[in-house]
Amino acid sequence: MHKKSKYSKYKIFNYSDKIESLPRESGTILPPVHIRIKPTNVCAHDCWYCSYRVEGIQLGKDMVIKDYIPKEKMIQIIDDCEAMGVKAITFSGGGDPFYYKYLLETLQKLSTTKIEFAALTNGANLNGEVAEIFAHHGTWIRISIDGWDDASYAKYRGIKEGEFTKVMNNLRAFKELGGKCALGISFIIDKDNHDRVYEFVKMVKELGVDSIKLSPCVVSNSGAENNEYHKDIFEATSAECKRAKADFEDDNFEVFDSYHLLEDKFEKKYDWCPYLQVLPVIGADMNVYSCHDKAYNLDEGLLGSIKDVSFREFWMNDKEKFYKIDPSGVCNHHCIANEANKMLLDYLNIDKEHIGFV
Repeated sequence: MHKKSKYSKYKIFNYSDKIESLPRESGTILPPVHIRIKPTNVCAHDCWYCSYRVEGIQLGKDMVIKDYIPKEKMIQIIDDCEAMGVKAITFSGGGDPFYYKYLLETLQKLSTTKIEFAALTNGANLNGEVAEIFAHHGTWIRISIDGWDDASYAKYRGIKEGEFTKVMNNLRAFKELGGKCALGISFIIDKDNHDRVYEFVKMVKELGVDSIKLSPCVVSNSGAENNEYHKDIFEATSAECKRAKADFEDDNFEVFDSYHLLEDKFEKKYDWCPYLQVLPVIGADMNVYSCHDKAYNLDEGLLGSIKDVSFREFWMNDKEKFYKIDPSGVCNHHCIANEANKMLLDYLNIDKEHIGFV
């Protein structure tokens, strides 16, 4: 039997009613299955490749660092999500969600609901009561890492040496808390660490984490420019990723090899985005955006504001807001939903008169 993967674009097929509601002509609005919430835009790290800080990359175009979701608004959002039947919430950046000053109260509230929750973080603040709630009530946490020791980690992130050791200790302590929460690593591969992949996978497996995702560093809105950046290291790095997966993956540790060329995530030939109804983003500015890759882009990614209205009221009124973004015109940049969108559109375009001829 093959190991069950935590990463799959086919998860959406568990929600057939949601799929059927996606086209404009269905006339039906159903709640999102999953929501990303970016509670704060503050982060103490300054990664050179961070799409929210680097000029010329889509994310962060209109982001204001000081923005955050007020506590009362966050509780209202969670109440709405529970009432609507939203299945999952992931906290991410913007900034780092573990720098959000109301994270503890948010998690205490979430842990009383049936909503599954997860987070992407640098791991520096993965400790204390917040860590305990995640360990025993959260579904997963994924830690973004690029360096492999104190010196390299400090250089990547513009922070003092010793923080890498602190994060590794936080990961070890988190696993010792027990609980059901899966602890994963996202290792961002660039020209400086590509030859460290194998040893890093070995190190974090020995630390006791549950999974690692190996991903190429995105340096441009152009797929061709990203491929050019990785060209000289691509063949050797791909081989190391495959070797690490073969040698270290087992029933208790997943190696998800996502190190590949990037053209297929850039070009869009479709004129509406089904996935924005599946996994939208609520930003720290209390705006709702179509996706992670369009967050904080007021010109091309904004669905609307919930500053003065509840998320539930905003979402369930006026279906036309879901179709005003034309991916073929404004989304020819990195897009994590591209493959899922193409799959969904292909499915929705099936002639139902011939659906029995599988």
